Amino acid sequence: MENKKFDLFMGTCVIESEQMCMDVCGSLLEMLKPVMDQVNFSYKGSFDKANRSSISSFRGPGLEKGLLILEKVKKEYGVQLITDFHTADQADAVASVVDTIQIPAFLCRQTDMILAGAQACKKHDAQLKIKKGQFLSPEETGNIVTKAEEFLSKDKILLTERGTSFGYNNLVVDMASFQIMKSFGVRAIHDATHCVQRPGGLGTATGGKREQILTLAQAAVAAGADGIFMEVHPNPNEAKSDAATSLPLDKAGAIIERLLKIRKAVTE
Repeated sequence: MENKKFDLFMGTCVIESEQMCMDVCGSLLEMLKPVMDQVNFSYKGSFDKANRSSISSFRGPGLEKGLLILEKVKKEYGVQLITDFHTADQADAVASVVDTIQIPAFLCRQTDMILAGAQACKKHDAQLKIKKGQFLSPEETGNIVTKAEEFLSKDKILLTERGTSFGYNNLVVDMASFQIMKSFGVRAIHDATHCVQRPGGLGTATGGKREQILTLAQAAVAAGADGIFMEVHPNPNEAKSDAATSLPLDKAGAIIERLLKIRKAVTE
């Protein structure tokens, strides 16, 4: 069996409050105690959700306040952090605080974003995680890797499968994408909650198929995914972003243990 740990990125979709971040991170660490020796855990929270269906949707606390909250989480729990950035000029500030900076799916082809992210990661010894756009084939992600390699080695580059548009308001996951993306010499991560979205499916909000999270996550791990990205919430139906697809926090530990058993079975 390979010795490399499983990458695990978990937290709320958007930073709703400092206290919620503290509570959710603490709960996750407690639940993951039995498997912590098998995973590289990073706590996730977005300071801004720039891509929302409605102009009235909650976006988050913003860059400055959001990074301060994430810094407090890191200081309190000693965890690694991951968050998104949305413009090239945010990359340096974000990489100076978190350990993995993430490019959202709709921005994955933006050369300025990739280069700024890669340069900031090199400067601050961080990782660059890029979500494969819903419009992009896995083969095309090789171009993303080539751009990021201007500043980063491949061990610092992660590609993420988050589903492909299949008609209107629907996504599907091509399980072969993990093998294809890994062929470029980088890690491939499965976005377990965004891939079950129904984009714009509720008219002024994104819908989703929460009941399919486990099914697709299990398939992704069996197909060779190097890690899981998963958004959780204490009360998903009350979440201020991605309410339809956030996983109930109390189910997170059992699901991760199950996924690690599958990983062990397919890598022995």
